[in-house]
Amino acid sequence: MPIVVNLDVMLAKRKRRLGDLADAIGISIQNLSVLKTGKARAMRFSTLAAICRELDCQPGDILEYVAGEEGSDGDAGEGS
Repeated sequence: MPIVVNLDVMLAKRKRRLGDLADAIGISIQNLSVLKTGKARAMRFSTLAAICRELDCQPGDILEYVAGEEGSDGDAGEGS
């Protein structure tokens, strides 16, 4: 997938632990771990906003578009 989640990078920069962030934003550590590892297929804007609030960052600090990785998630793409 061309969207990369850099949550682990922001956690390290802010010297925060995944469990502490999970508690602060009211999401299970398991769901937050799925986001951190990039295995999530979707993220609610409210979750993204809560993460940004707690880590004092912008959405672009968490999410990154990487060109050339389209279709690597196993989807055939549009129109196929």
